[in-house]
Amino acid sequence: MLRSLPYRIQIPLGLSMAVLIAAILVTAVTARVQAVNSRQETMATLDRAVVLVIAQVRPMLAADDTWRVFSLLRDTAQLMPGATVGLARLAILNSEGSVVAASDPVQLETGRKLLGDSWHGQAMQSPEEIKVRSQIDRPDGAILILDPIRSEDGQTVGFVLTEVDAAVFAPEWSSLLRTALIGIALAVTLLVPIGWWAGKRMTRPVARLVEVIEGIGRFDPSTLRKKVPETTDPEFRRIGDAVTQLIGELEHRKQAEERALSAERLAAVGRMTAAVAHEINNPLAGLLTATQTLRLHGGAEGIRDRTIELIERGLQQIKTTVAALLPQARMEVRALEPGDLDDVVTLVNSTASKLKVDIQTQVDVDSALRVPSSPLRQVMLNLLLNALKAAGDDGHIKAHLRADESTVCFCISNTGTPLTEEKFRATLAAESGRDPRGFGLWVCQEMASHLRGSFELDSSKPHQTRLVFSVPNREALEKET
Repeated sequence: MLRSLPYRIQIPLGLSMAVLIAAILVTAVTARVQAVNSRQETMATLDRAVVLVIAQVRPMLAADDTWRVFSLLRDTAQLMPGATVGLARLAILNSEGSVVAASDPVQLETGRKLLGDSWHGQAMQSPEEIKVRSQIDRPDGAILILDPIRSEDGQTVGFVLTEVDAAVFAPEWSSLLRTALIGIALAVTLLVPIGWWAGKRMTRPVARLVEVIEGIGRFDPSTLRKKVPETTDPEFRRIGDAVTQLIGELEHRKQAEERALSAERLAAVGRMTAAVAHEINNPLAGLLTATQTLRLHGGAEGIRDRTIELIERGLQQIKTTVAALLPQARMEVRALEPGDLDDVVTLVNSTASKLKVDIQTQVDVDSALRVPSSPLRQVMLNLLLNALKAAGDDGHIKAHLRADESTVCFCISNTGTPLTEEKFRATLAAESGRDPRGFGLWVCQEMASHLRGSFELDSSKPHQTRLVFSVPNREALEKET
């Protein structure tokens, strides 16, 4: 859960938790030290009481004054921790190990033999084995200490038995807990706000860097560059330098994209200009041929009328092409007619005669034509001119216009060098106009796309090139709607 929080919250919260854990650990160590010190103080108090008893009980044992020994033990035992509640006791043993007197006669009755016997289930040493202080640590935590009492000539005249129950050494946990809670509360009260402030101060550069990164692409790069925080921390400085470098690279990339867009726009203008010139030059060639025919054979009424009608249609096609460049222009476009194919063939007949190319036409129209004539005439003219150049001398071209209630299709084939699919796609991509045939085919592809049709190469006949241009017949679309 902590990892899902932002760093500006994680770091202060982590510091606060560290302070809290440190306070608990310090308190636990302090409690342990206090418990050890308390045990050491208890043992030191016992040592002083034993030294006092040995110093005073020696003449009493020599005089066999049991009452005075008892009085001494009763008074001295009051100095021992836990003696007032029956948790500690003193006893004087004679040289045979029997009790002479005790501060608690109920538990250590006079005359009871302890040394060489067992006490509370613990085997006791014999008097001869005790030469120096002997301490017995019982499993329950209680201790039993035996100190020999020696005369002036070094003889053992008795023993001092000190017994302290385990409860005396148990720490006062309530007091320690109260002290620990006070220490923890003080640590949290003082250190947590400091840690939170320090964490906030540490994460402030991160928050500013995040703000800068979020603004990339939305605000001016120069403004974002000024917002990158300056810090003496080497890691934050490296991050800041990386963000600054990123802003600079994005700025350069944006400038490069703007330059590329500008170049692309200029290229698009160039392509459009070439396309317009191409689409105007095609009918103009036919019109020049028609005027020459009119000049030579204008005396014949039938030839003159047909030639004038052809010139009118060619000029109308040029007018439509130019008007397409004007978004404000609204022109009435007539539907395609079967006779338009004959007009287009007439426009290219002069070129076909020079190349000795035979052009055959076929029209199969089974439904009313509901497609505009201008783009279809451009397509048929472009494909015929490209087919003439591809067919070569003494070649053959077949143009087939067919239509039904759903599709209008124009197919043209020639007997020149077959065009492969790969070459066809490469020719369509010749948008620069360097290929004299490429632009005409590319315009046909654009027309097909604009009219929601298709322009494909039919490779079913391996010895000729057959191109198929098809578009939906608008009559079918009207029925569907």
